[in-house]
Amino acid sequence: MSNGINEVRNEKLMSLIQQGVPVYPDQFNTNYELQEAAKLDDGVNHVRVAGRIMGIRRFKKLTFITISDIAGRLQLLLKMDEIEEELYRQFQDYIDIGDFIGVEGRMYSTKTNEKTLRIERLQLLGKALRSLPEKWHGLTNVETRYRQRYLDLLMTEETQRRMLARIQMISALRRFFEDHQFLEVETPVLQHTSSGAIAKPFQTHHRALDTELNLRIAPETYLKRLIVGGFTKVFEFAKCFRNEGISPQHLQEFTMVEGYAAYWNYEDTMKLMRDMIIHVLNEVFHTTTISIAGHTVDFSEEWEVISFRDLIFRDTGIDIDLYPTVEALREETKRNGIELEHADIESLGRGNFIDILYKKVSRPYMMKPTFLINHPIDLSPLARANDMNPSITDRFQLVINGAEVINAYSELVDPTEQRSRLVAQAMLKSNGDEEAMEMDEDYLLAMEYGMPPISGFGFGIERLLMVLTDSETIKDCVLFPLTRKL
Repeated sequence: MSNGINEVRNEKLMSLIQQGVPVYPDQFNTNYELQEAAKLDDGVNHVRVAGRIMGIRRFKKLTFITISDIAGRLQLLLKMDEIEEELYRQFQDYIDIGDFIGVEGRMYSTKTNEKTLRIERLQLLGKALRSLPEKWHGLTNVETRYRQRYLDLLMTEETQRRMLARIQMISALRRFFEDHQFLEVETPVLQHTSSGAIAKPFQTHHRALDTELNLRIAPETYLKRLIVGGFTKVFEFAKCFRNEGISPQHLQEFTMVEGYAAYWNYEDTMKLMRDMIIHVLNEVFHTTTISIAGHTVDFSEEWEVISFRDLIFRDTGIDIDLYPTVEALREETKRNGIELEHADIESLGRGNFIDILYKKVSRPYMMKPTFLINHPIDLSPLARANDMNPSITDRFQLVINGAEVINAYSELVDPTEQRSRLVAQAMLKSNGDEEAMEMDEDYLLAMEYGMPPISGFGFGIERLLMVLTDSETIKDCVLFPLTRKL
């Protein structure tokens, strides 16, 4: 057969069709999920379940079958004298691993105490024309695992567990924010500017309006517009897109959870985020102690809080406060023998340069949950300046195992100051810093109608899942990661 279809399986399909067997019926009514049936008492009758065949063990007059789905599996017993002879023959002759079946029968336990359904009725629900990967080796090709995630989900229990953990985590997060009186909202994906973060956007063309648009890099400025509009606590599960380099910690399309609370500052948010992580651990993993990179980390212990300046000084001996210009800081970095890898290192502004430095000398070595605070103001164009030291911001990041998991700050609500900072960012952008922010007049207009004190937070679902499941790459934490077109 062409296209890799198994010739023998296709012949079986044709034979069943010629015998009048419905090979792709429109439905099958079940009364139990597989994981529910596996917990039933012996003797329970009229149990109807369905699933994909993942194992067949044939004996002379009986056959053990394993069917499964994403949530569970169940063993079935097919005996020659307990089912119609024609159905038994059809199963033996035409049914393969990978096919879908629906069955009805009664529960019992085998001699090894495995819950099993004794089949009394059986129906083919779908014929697989390709063989599944070999059971014991599964999918070893990483590219195939990402490109054909459906096979990875079928064959790799770790992938199944991680994806179910993602679903449970999203559910737990929603409940957490709703229990804290946050309202879930939705904001635009197509935007005229690329505000809300320092990143390069994907661009597209709107044919009807004949205008260039960006896919959002963050929902920030629209969520803040809602605060102007009278909301006091909002959050969003926002698909975001950043046209940046590929790495084990970065996706170009990802799901961000972002939220804002009126009348809060960043210290209020810091407490909320710690409570949120503890809540997710308890709800999804049923513990606050997990293994990360071979280390046992108890999240119920106190988390370190350290300033950006103190962290870099501790790790390099460089006091960034003594170097107010990017040129001076770049020279001091060279004097200390620190080589920074960035394609446009000479064009970066001071804020982005400091960020590159921190990611080189400090972040990879931060294992336990740590709140990094007091970021330089030129690294945080939307954050509120600290009252005591206007060169730093009231901001924090949560770093775990070298990954920035959460970003949060007290928001800048002064429209005059915000305009000044966006002008500075726009100048950096015009001078070649592609990750600098654009001017956003519409957002400034909203700010001029007045804002209360605000604190906000943002984090990627995939990044959080990656850290909590100790995954090697963030691609393992999304169902269908983007791959190069064949």
